[in-house]
Amino acid sequence: MGNNYLIIALVFFPFAAGIVSYIIGRFHKNARDLFLYFALALELAGAGCLFATAGSADSFVWEGFASLGLHFKIDGFRMSMSVLASFIWLMTTLVSREYFKGTRNRNKYYMFVLFTLGAMQGVFLSNDLYTTFIFFEIMSFASYPMVIHNETDEAIDGSNSYLGFAVLGSLVSLMGLFMLQSILGTLQIDQLVEAASHVANHALLYTAGALTLVGFGVKAGMYPLHTWLPQAHSVAPAPASAMLSAVITKAGIFGIIVVSCNIFLHDAQWGLAIVIFGTLSMVTGAVLAVFSNNIKRTLACSSVSQLGFVIIGIGMQCMLGEHNALAVRGTVLHMFNHSLLKLALFMAVGVIYVCMHTFDLNKLRGFGRKKPVLWFVFGMGLLGLAGVPLFNGYISKTLIHESIVEYIGMMPTQTVLAGTLQTVEALFTFAGGLTLAYMLKLFVAIFIEKNPEDQEKLDAKKKYMSKLTMTVLIIAGAILPIIGMLPYWTQDILANTAQGFMHGHDPATPVNYFSLINLRGAAASIAIGLIVYFLFIRVCLMKKNENGVKVYADVWPSWLSIERMIYRPVLLRFLPFVGALIARAVYAIGDTTVLLFRKLLFVKSKDVFIPPEDNRFGTYEAPVKRKRDIPKSLSYSLLLFGVGVVIVMMYLIIINVT
Repeated sequence: MGNNYLIIALVFFPFAAGIVSYIIGRFHKNARDLFLYFALALELAGAGCLFATAGSADSFVWEGFASLGLHFKIDGFRMSMSVLASFIWLMTTLVSREYFKGTRNRNKYYMFVLFTLGAMQGVFLSNDLYTTFIFFEIMSFASYPMVIHNETDEAIDGSNSYLGFAVLGSLVSLMGLFMLQSILGTLQIDQLVEAASHVANHALLYTAGALTLVGFGVKAGMYPLHTWLPQAHSVAPAPASAMLSAVITKAGIFGIIVVSCNIFLHDAQWGLAIVIFGTLSMVTGAVLAVFSNNIKRTLACSSVSQLGFVIIGIGMQCMLGEHNALAVRGTVLHMFNHSLLKLALFMAVGVIYVCMHTFDLNKLRGFGRKKPVLWFVFGMGLLGLAGVPLFNGYISKTLIHESIVEYIGMMPTQTVLAGTLQTVEALFTFAGGLTLAYMLKLFVAIFIEKNPEDQEKLDAKKKYMSKLTMTVLIIAGAILPIIGMLPYWTQDILANTAQGFMHGHDPATPVNYFSLINLRGAAASIAIGLIVYFLFIRVCLMKKNENGVKVYADVWPSWLSIERMIYRPVLLRFLPFVGALIARAVYAIGDTTVLLFRKLLFVKSKDVFIPPEDNRFGTYEAPVKRKRDIPKSLSYSLLLFGVGVVIVMMYLIIINVT
């Protein structure tokens, strides 16, 4: 019973702590910071205690909430995600004090940071899709102020894209949940497998699953719903970017796992579709990262690519059926590895930004040449993300790659499906090589090359971060090689916690991570990465400026943006045009009818009043010009709509409770 109350405390404590921190911050900033550290340490301790007892499968149900109730449960996987979120929130908050020193809106930022953590705990500990959806929406709205924190034009534009995608995706997912409730008769995660097995109309089930996938895919940065991610990361503060990339995107992955591993368990057709979307995300993100000239945007595109690897693993889990052990373990491990990698990298980028106030790679050249702590942390992130043996990313990528190879080996050759999976495997290796290429681009520019203008000034920066920030960065960087070199004592234990949640089977034999065939695959990716870096990035993506110095060319292909080419024209131009056209047609019919009756009913008589002619009859007044463009944006309208939805939900909750 004690664990049951600890579950609900783990979810709602951050919300209460956020309000308290805001109140304290109005009077004393240092006291607020100490309270934040204490609250987040307490949240991590609580999550750790529940993780130690996760095998007991305790649960908590709030039956009276909006008639449907809130359902929470703990198991190994859920508690692993809870501990991960608590750890990353604590680490990023510890470095936030130095990052936000001298800036405004810190009180508001910290309050919404805690709100977002509570929402994340609600998502990860949820035991039905209704609960997942509620906290998923709270997370989207609570993280919005974190993205728009700087309140620049770029921040407003990026945050509007983030909110627009989040709200539209959620509305589509809500339709999918309605359908799933009607088809399955339940949204309880524990009951989805059994309920789905009795569904005869698979076409309807696929439709509901696809709709639900949209909202989760948006948050996971899945192609073609990924365009908000580079924009949001580029404008958000570095600590917020660390949370966005490391954990918040995993909320979308969590939803995809719930749908794929329960409703479509061992469904090869669904799995193939997921693999294709994952492959597109993997390759698109890697290619965009290669072309990027902004360090944060590069890491954001990298998140799209790396989450593509994870999505491929989810799809392979469905395709492999009872042979899904490698896919399940690779999926879970790459989720965690990516989170730890991006935590270290974004915190390092935050330190760089505090000193340089720019993310332009050309202006950052040579900054880290004589800064060993940054060199170490960024180097560990590079090696881990690129999948170099003895580092954490190698373990998870190897498992996912082996699951693809395993499926190819099980099926007949000379088929379309075999060719598709072989293409996926080749692109998997290629994308791994691109990862090394764009990370080398960042590392060489910042830590090896010399700044052509003021290298001596950069080298003289000895006190570039506080001791607290340095300690946090060293811990974040040291974790990466440890879990990479000791996979049997670290990553295998973590993978075992997710077997039950993802309906994974135990591997027939222990995985030999450092076998010759696995090392050969890693070597192929490394070779591709080196070729791309030296023959493409150094040759094609660098040019001489007016001073004859070679610089990184800004060749970011913004014209390829799906948002600007498709989404914005359709949502902001085409649909309003169609709506206005229909409205004018309806009003024209009404006007014509009124005129007709006027001619028929009104006659010239002394006792009958005939309305005078009005030159505005059937026309519209010119719209009032607004001083700002924000209220006319799609995202602002959606925000108002979301606020209305929240008000209605709160009203329903109050009515049901009373």
